[in-house]
Amino acid sequence: MRPRIGITTSRRTGWRVFPVLALNVWLAGGTALRWDSGRHADMTQADGVIVGGGDDISPTLYHGRILPEARLDPDRDALERRLVLAAQAAGKPVLGICRSAQMLNIACGGNLHQRAYDHYADSRRYRTILPRKAVSVLPHTGLARITGTSPMRVNALHTQAVDRLGTGLRVAARDDGGMVQAVERAEAPFALGVQWHPEYLIYARRQRALFRALVTAAATAAATAARA
Repeated sequence: MRPRIGITTSRRTGWRVFPVLALNVWLAGGTALRWDSGRHADMTQADGVIVGGGDDISPTLYHGRILPEARLDPDRDALERRLVLAAQAAGKPVLGICRSAQMLNIACGGNLHQRAYDHYADSRRYRTILPRKAVSVLPHTGLARITGTSPMRVNALHTQAVDRLGTGLRVAARDDGGMVQAVERAEAPFALGVQWHPEYLIYARRQRALFRALVTAAATAAATAARA
């Protein structure tokens, strides 16, 4: 049976985001379940989870100040934080995309730069879904084992970025200005957060490999649970 992957989306934009993510999951060998703050979401129903992109995460989760330009979704924040922690407790894998790389960090006790480009003057900001941002994958990381360490071009649209790392996490990629572009859990279970949108780079082998790594880890988790 194909591993079941729960995918979280915004209630506002999920109708157009979910099909793209579900296609990537299917190509990687899994089947997708759609979750949002208006739908019942339970990690016992899935073998792994993709926490999708979207609005900013409320800084109240890490004792920050809400900025006037922030567009927030507190119900979604609560759902995704709960699912990240539930997946970790159950030994199930997580792939976080864009804002959800940040959610992975926050759920583990880290915080964010809310205006990331104020902190990284040499990091160039792009406002396109096209792969324009150069990213360097750090050696000896899980991400490096999945994609290799050759520089890649990605479609990073975020305005916030990881500041202090959460417990058990490490940096897996940075852009040319030093801004964090990926974080990962150093030990099992598999958890990887990327600041870009690999779902829209479906033609790129290394981006498809991210979904394949998640589905493979989910299959392993399901097999382990079945034997228990």
